[in-house]
Amino acid sequence: MTQDDDLLARAQAWLAEDPDSETREELAKLIDAGTSNELAARFNGTLQFGTAGLRGELGAGPMRMNRSVVIRAAAGLAAYLRAKGHEGGLVVIGYDARYKSADFARDTAAVMTGAGLRAALLPRPLPTPVLAYAIRHLGAVAGVEVTASHNPPRDNGYKVYLGDGSQIVPPADAEIAAEIDAIRSLHDVPRPEAGWETLGDEVVNAYLERTDAVLTPGSPRTARTVYTAMHGVGKDVLTAAFARADFPPPALVAAQAEPDPAFPTVAFPNPEEPGAMDLAFEAARAVDPDLIIANDPDADRCAVAVPDATVVGGWRMLRGDEVGALLAAHLVHKGATGVFAESIVSSSLLGRIAEAAGVGYEETLTGFKWIARVEGLRYGYEEALGYCVDPEGVRDKDGITAALLVTELASVLKEQGRTLTDLLDDLAIAHGLHATDQLSVRVEDLGIIANAMTALRERPPVSLAGLTVVSAEDLTKGTESLPPTDGLRYHLEGDYKARVIVRPSGTEPKLKCYLEVVVPVAAAVDLAPARVTANEVLVAIKRDLSAAAGL
Repeated sequence: MTQDDDLLARAQAWLAEDPDSETREELAKLIDAGTSNELAARFNGTLQFGTAGLRGELGAGPMRMNRSVVIRAAAGLAAYLRAKGHEGGLVVIGYDARYKSADFARDTAAVMTGAGLRAALLPRPLPTPVLAYAIRHLGAVAGVEVTASHNPPRDNGYKVYLGDGSQIVPPADAEIAAEIDAIRSLHDVPRPEAGWETLGDEVVNAYLERTDAVLTPGSPRTARTVYTAMHGVGKDVLTAAFARADFPPPALVAAQAEPDPAFPTVAFPNPEEPGAMDLAFEAARAVDPDLIIANDPDADRCAVAVPDATVVGGWRMLRGDEVGALLAAHLVHKGATGVFAESIVSSSLLGRIAEAAGVGYEETLTGFKWIARVEGLRYGYEEALGYCVDPEGVRDKDGITAALLVTELASVLKEQGRTLTDLLDDLAIAHGLHATDQLSVRVEDLGIIANAMTALRERPPVSLAGLTVVSAEDLTKGTESLPPTDGLRYHLEGDYKARVIVRPSGTEPKLKCYLEVVVPVAAAVDLAPARVTANEVLVAIKRDLSAAAGL
């Protein structure tokens, strides 16, 4: 049998099982057209189930997100849960407003019911943190969230949590993947037409009651906000939380307020992407608020922008590391105890704040699946706009409670005639200016990423931006405190200290390089020149790192 014949046979076998009329029609057209390149792209392998669950482009075939792939994933998860002694246990299922999300959620409920587990669907498209909260609130043995977060419109994904309310980590991912691989035919997977529960608003109300826990009773609630849901599912829950807390109602970015899976006003529905915040900035110039709040489409991330007269348009997005430090400083001021944690790609400033406050501090691998598992966790954050400010309620990043907490902080500062920017200046004077940046390379060919990692492993740089590389760690070997991961870490020293981490993204076709430089600051007068210096060093590190990686 030729390779093309084999492809065709696999495509026809898939077509015979596909329960979805849309993807059946799509695949039938590809088979009829004999487009072997397109069939190869869909059938040479399968989407890999890992600690990020599944994520990929919608379409027919095992290398795309579709109902067949989701049914297999759900059946694998059900088999794993039964093998762990959870027969009859409850699985809670949430979903966002992307294309096919509701279908994938219903298929998951049917598979769980058919496997002898109890299934409960959230009542409508809701923020991911509501699902993460519901798992522990309802005593579930697992949870599934159907979302591709801030990926492009044609993507969807499948995120799995276990009963502790945290996302899966090894070895659970490999064990679930093995159960998925063991499923021979979709005809072997029972999918009853009914038998699961659709939850009512009581679970959303319980989550909203819990959001009050992040605020100090009687604290100022005066800061005025502009809010964008980025065409996602955050608006109703966030505005309800703000109303409960008695904050001024956020001014909504109307064109992005309602769920829309086409994300028509943005190239990528991610507040970090160029242009994504333009409509929010426009709205802010009209109403002159104290800050802008943005959620990503599933509302587990929170972006913040502040007035800045020095930039074109008068508004500046804060980096995730800046918001992470502000929230940490606010929690310290509120008397928080416990452990402050962050991933290795986030700014080392959190460690300085924790040390000065006498609270615990830990670094983890990238992802909230690791941060949420830190013993005694009180606060965790990651530079990609993720903040866990109420780990007892939600053991994951939560863009709703983070928005409440940063708006409380802005209100406290407003009462003092100060701003978030003023507090960032205080932190720089106390701990040094910790400036961060990212070199992010999106690729069509994943081989570019592999080649860059190989080049850096075989010929590690001896200096970057004139700073000597004093240590070069290959994180695939793990460290004393970290399990193995595909990444490289460099510490640099010279006139300034700097750090570089290079890793392939776990959820997108990107190579990500995280850069940090620390410039000492003795007094307020030194801040402006320190920022200029930091920016120059970061630009030079990017240039030298790109050359070393062959990019």
